Amino acid sequence: MHPTLNIAIKAARRAGQIINRASNDLDLLKVTTKQPNDFVTEVDKAAEAAIIEVLMEAYPSYGILAEESGETAGKGSNEAEYQWIIDPLDGTTNFIHGMPQYAVSIALARGGLVEQAVVFDPNRNELFTASKGAGAFLNERRIRVSKRNKLQDSLIGTGFPYRMFDHIDTYIAIFKELAQKTAGQRRPGAASLDLAYVACGRYDGFWEFGLSPWDMAAGALLISEAGGLVSDLRGDATYLESGNLVAGTPKVFAPLLKLIEDKLPDSIRG
Repeated sequence: MHPTLNIAIKAARRAGQIINRASNDLDLLKVTTKQPNDFVTEVDKAAEAAIIEVLMEAYPSYGILAEESGETAGKGSNEAEYQWIIDPLDGTTNFIHGMPQYAVSIALARGGLVEQAVVFDPNRNELFTASKGAGAFLNERRIRVSKRNKLQDSLIGTGFPYRMFDHIDTYIAIFKELAQKTAGQRRPGAASLDLAYVACGRYDGFWEFGLSPWDMAAGALLISEAGGLVSDLRGDATYLESGNLVAGTPKVFAPLLKLIEDKLPDSIRG
């Protein structure tokens, strides 16, 4: 296992301990609103601080891109070649409500390309990991995307708008079409876990618009290393920049992407 992946796992487990302890006392939780329907808790901040402490102690020159604290350069470096991309608690709204669907997501990018990935579900103690070129794993067992090859037989994950509602009609149109052409759709509310579920075969595909890099970076590498395909809405690899992502098994990906493309207005094709 790559040394940087080991450190990312250590950081994710440290954050998971903080999250699990706090989940026992949700009534005492202090919640603030970043913007409508976008919440942050003291747990998000404490988990992120713990992650950054572990990562910076091991790799002080690496940059950081984290949901709560933003972007920082590594010590002694304005343009770090390596950057950690961190979501300390993906699924905060679920966490606040006591719904056990949330995760810690940590990725390491080199020159903008993700090379290491960790998604840790502290509820189920499920640790998803991947290193570029070395496969994807769940609790150290190799995982692969499902073998389903027809959209009509597929279970598809998604995420609906909760902050910005500019494209809600497009979402509904795509959802309606997929409802008729798939085995079902799910929207549990933590994109990093949704992507991990594609990687291990629980879903056969996933689509969402308006994601942040920390929502996708680790999960996208998991899928690629598990034999799946990931792209933006044009079939390109610029999903970390555009925030729009489609993923799936090799046979499900193409019809899923085409169905979505056919419903898109020009304003969100990028």
